[in-house]
Amino acid sequence: MDTQAFKRSLHHSERYNRRGFGSPAKRAQELEKAYQSSLITSIRDNGYSLKHGRLQVKLAEAFGFCWGVERAVAMAYETRRHYPNERIWITNEIIHNPSVNDHLRGMNVRFISAEGGVKDFSEVSDGDVVILPAFGATVQEMQLLHERGCHIIDTTCPWVSKVWHTVEKHKKHTFTSIIHGKFKHEETLATSSFAGTYLVVLDLDEAEYVAEYILGRGDREMFMQRFAKACSPGFDPDRDLQRLGVANQTTMLKSETEEIGRLFERTMLSKYGPSSLSNHFLAFNTICDATEERQDAMFSLVDEKLDLLVVIGGFNSSNTTHLQEIAISRGIRSFHIDTPERIADENSITHKPLGKEMVCEQNFLPEGDINVGITSGASTPDRVVEHVIQKIISLSEKSFG
Repeated sequence: MDTQAFKRSLHHSERYNRRGFGSPAKRAQELEKAYQSSLITSIRDNGYSLKHGRLQVKLAEAFGFCWGVERAVAMAYETRRHYPNERIWITNEIIHNPSVNDHLRGMNVRFISAEGGVKDFSEVSDGDVVILPAFGATVQEMQLLHERGCHIIDTTCPWVSKVWHTVEKHKKHTFTSIIHGKFKHEETLATSSFAGTYLVVLDLDEAEYVAEYILGRGDREMFMQRFAKACSPGFDPDRDLQRLGVANQTTMLKSETEEIGRLFERTMLSKYGPSSLSNHFLAFNTICDATEERQDAMFSLVDEKLDLLVVIGGFNSSNTTHLQEIAISRGIRSFHIDTPERIADENSITHKPLGKEMVCEQNFLPEGDINVGITSGASTPDRVVEHVIQKIISLSEKSFG
């Protein structure tokens, strides 16, 4: 499929909208009214720090809603106002934040159901309005909705669209796209749908496994078993790993994406030599600015003297889990929660350790003076961060001895 030609056709349709229905200034005002926090503003103004009794709170200097998320959420709300009576669907969560998605459900926005990872579009009809979320939708989903006569409101983050453009360049020049991401994640599913031949690698370990195979030190059967669900149909590692381009899911850990790019550059240099490198390796910068800023701010935060760190964001939020990884890498006692309600009045916290199921930990706040670091993923409103801080302040005022 010529994905670029399809996009051009779609973008010229009267039933396609990626600009929204209001001015950017009005959007900003409405989001500020709905989600901004005076407490967070005052903490920012005080050098991202708050002292309250025995408690010292230190905020990361970049956290929470990014521009792409703000745009997507505002466009979704505008859509409901613009189409007050039509049926409105969304192909996935607008962002990975439970309070925002619940707000949309309260506005009678319907979410496309998915059983076993397969979405059911059977109830979507001609004339219905369908919102594409911030991480985008697959080209096949867009084509289905377009052919069904739906009004498509596209809130895809421009940074995600930039990655799609990159993998289309790979396809045009017959390069295999190596996508650093999670193969089941909505954004990576969308990105791979715009690619030609592709292979998704989760982390540096998987990238090194691929590099070893390229250099003739791997087993084909084991390779195909490992990446059976993370590659394009008909993928042949002996044929398709000769010309590589690197791209990424925009919410992955920046430093790891960069290292994966360097690894494949060295690998192709070793195999084909410097004079032929450009014929076998392509690299474009597809790291999201907001992701980079939040990760850099997290690295600065973990250099502070902290007794514990709270990371706030959806449990299925990739950018949030990578913030948690940074805390873990520094050995800081850390907790990933999605809502303020995870912190209980009896000084317990229900949280999700990285890669594990939810657990409840007692004696969340220790006695004595305590330094608490706070950050949040790009899908978390400031007001949610405010409520978490208020819960921690309340606990710090109590005695649990």
